[in-house]
Amino acid sequence: MNIRQQLEEQEQLILSPCACFSSRSRGRLRDEPPCELRTAFQRDRDRIIHCKTFRRLKHKTQVFLAPTGDHYRTRLTHVLEVSQIARTVAVCLRLNEYLTEAIALGHDLGHTPFGHAGEYSLNRLHPGGFRHYIQSLRVVDFLESNGQGLNLSWEVRNGIVKHSKGYRDILPDDSRELPATLEGQAVRVADIIAYLNHDMDDALRAGMITESDLPAQLRNVVGDRPDLRIAAMMRDLIAATLKADEGRLRLSPMMQEVICGMRTFLYDNVYRNQLVHSEFEKAQRLISELYLYFLEHEFPAGPETCPKRRPPADTKEEKRLHRLVCDFIAGMTDRYALDLYSQIFMPKPWSVL
Repeated sequence: MNIRQQLEEQEQLILSPCACFSSRSRGRLRDEPPCELRTAFQRDRDRIIHCKTFRRLKHKTQVFLAPTGDHYRTRLTHVLEVSQIARTVAVCLRLNEYLTEAIALGHDLGHTPFGHAGEYSLNRLHPGGFRHYIQSLRVVDFLESNGQGLNLSWEVRNGIVKHSKGYRDILPDDSRELPATLEGQAVRVADIIAYLNHDMDDALRAGMITESDLPAQLRNVVGDRPDLRIAAMMRDLIAATLKADEGRLRLSPMMQEVICGMRTFLYDNVYRNQLVHSEFEKAQRLISELYLYFLEHEFPAGPETCPKRRPPADTKEEKRLHRLVCDFIAGMTDRYALDLYSQIFMPKPWSVL
């Protein structure tokens, strides 16, 4: 018996019957020999951590565009905070921690430069639309590893594509809207717990809001510090799930109301704040101009499949070009997009010595 098999046997002894067991994974897009040292979900986690797209998250916007302060969150710190919260929930509910971690670390790989400003622009420009969670799946299935993808397990891929909520219900009653595993559901809830609290913390640091601006009824339930709020939300999620014992995650009605209230507060006071919104409008214009430029011009660098010139006016080729341009721009970091825009569109001073 190798180490992986021993780990799989330990899962049978330790994890909840509702957990997703590594040995029962639905498999990968392409069959491959199992690892002797790691379970399937450990292997998925490692592939995500070591891929180029994951490294680029450190220079992608969370809320504040291309932040220069040392303590503002980026997309990378966001996924790490989501991972920590989701793993704590998984351990308490005896779920598969490795599956939870893999989903959490991979859930935002498809995010654009400048966060949702970039997503809005690509959704408007690309004929097929654009959603970051679908792009995340495209990254792990096709774009990484020189077009080979990461060949992740079905459960990780399902958790990634089902994590997003937008302004919809956190844990809707319709199970078709939820990840198929409780581990994926844990990441879905951890995502909103993380961004509500760290975005509020960043907004406080930026002077956009004060702690007293948060409605008193919300502070009375979850506290007046990020650590207290995160702990209260996790405790409620764990307690409500254990009490319901339905084979799915639950939040108490009171905590759902609090979380939705905090989300509304942030939308009204931070995400739609004029200071943030004006910068988002600039980012949208930048992304739009880059997109239209690369429909007509060759890429500065990239895989061999990148076009060197505009293809003929053929529907199939036109769709392919839009897809290439969309993938190229979605993969950019904030600073790469800014530098590239400057090189293409900003005049260069002429000097004579």
